[in-house]
Amino acid sequence: MEKRNATAAVIGAGDFIGSEIAKKFAAEGFTIFTGRRSGNKLAPLAELIEKAGGTIVPRSLDARKEEEITAFLQDADAHAPLEVCIFNIGANVNYPLLDTTERVFRKVWEMACYSGFLAGREAARLMLPRGRGNIFFTGATASLRGGSGYVAFASAKFGLRAVAQAAARELGPQNIHVAHLVIDSGVNTQWVRERIREREGQEALDNLDPNRLMRPAAVAEAYWQLYRQPRDAWTFELEIRPFGEKW
Repeated sequence: MEKRNATAAVIGAGDFIGSEIAKKFAAEGFTIFTGRRSGNKLAPLAELIEKAGGTIVPRSLDARKEEEITAFLQDADAHAPLEVCIFNIGANVNYPLLDTTERVFRKVWEMACYSGFLAGREAARLMLPRGRGNIFFTGATASLRGGSGYVAFASAKFGLRAVAQAAARELGPQNIHVAHLVIDSGVNTQWVRERIREREGQEALDNLDPNRLMRPAAVAEAYWQLYRQPRDAWTFELEIRPFGEKW
């Protein structure tokens, strides 16, 4: 593995998509800074990356707190120049409109939109003086259309998409690649499998079509391809889905 003098920060480094993004960029020689609410849960990921010869700094991070985001990204940049910042917090919840409390709506917005704004702004502050960098945001089907029961999640993801689009228009001419990745599919995670079991029964889960869900590693590969794009052909928004997905 050829080491790079560059850091990739993954905000929202969960057990599936976030972990695969971290592993992919670590395998490409980046120093990896990973953050999630319970930093102790990053220990298995850190062990995997280090055994493969990579470098990772796992941290506990509440991305809704401005001071924590600022310190996290400044520390990442101090290890090696911050080259990539990926915001990957989901906050996917489903409640009927009348059951969506003020607290649920506000917390989902804080996690999926407000914290994305903080991450993008602070990453830009570090990248602009060098005149280069990449800021990527994870979106969902709900980024483009609201669905029944998704008033909180869709509004937050709509907002995150607007943050990303405004940032891309402002920062692109300054050589900062901002992209929004729409995952228009269920992803093969424990959470998604549990939702399938609840809605369709254990038999449906046992006989799940292997082509129905997207692999987290495929999402990581999409982010790597965005990073590798030449600047005369940058993508702002990329939609990905399994070949069998109906849309």
